[in-house]
Amino acid sequence: MSTSAVQHTPSVTEEDRLRADLYNYLGLMLASPPDEFLLAQTAGLTGDETDLGRAIARLADCARTTQPKQAEREFNALFIGLGRGELLPYASFYLTGFLNEKPLATLRGDLSARRIERAPNVYEPEDNIATLMEVMGGLIVGRFDRPASLDDQKEFFNRHIGPWAGHFFADLETAKSAMLYSALGSVGKAFMDIEREAFRLTAN
Repeated sequence: MSTSAVQHTPSVTEEDRLRADLYNYLGLMLASPPDEFLLAQTAGLTGDETDLGRAIARLADCARTTQPKQAEREFNALFIGLGRGELLPYASFYLTGFLNEKPLATLRGDLSARRIERAPNVYEPEDNIATLMEVMGGLIVGRFDRPASLDDQKEFFNRHIGPWAGHFFADLETAKSAMLYSALGSVGKAFMDIEREAFRLTAN
């Protein structure tokens, strides 16, 4: 998937822009190790007294004491490793115990229906958590077409993110190789809880 900047449109509310920004940020952090610029941006984040706000504040604190080389080693231990990392961040694995299973095929069908194609230089399966975060952010602000309706967002979330992303972020939060990414796991878990509850409260 492309990681081009979000294109804001007049029909997107400020709340939805913020949601998309957080999805895109999680996607960036989970796609590759953060460089010095992204770590500095992360260190500048602030949070309120909600669960999500406290998690963001903790992440900012961690980023202030993390060097790019440290972040790279942590990322590699978590997601790459010798043969495999500590975590396998794929919907198919979390939902079936195996890679490249039915959840990936279902996702590919839904992406194709939305005319969303994998970028030529991307080799990860599309059910990688980073890609799903990026796609969700793009749907909200209309990066792939026009902004998705709330019902369409809800359908995509409930089919491809809601059933497993919270479990992944909880695992990331407690992973033995994680320090910076433990804090990121707390942010992701809190955000997924908010999104799941918000979609649950919307009318069908």
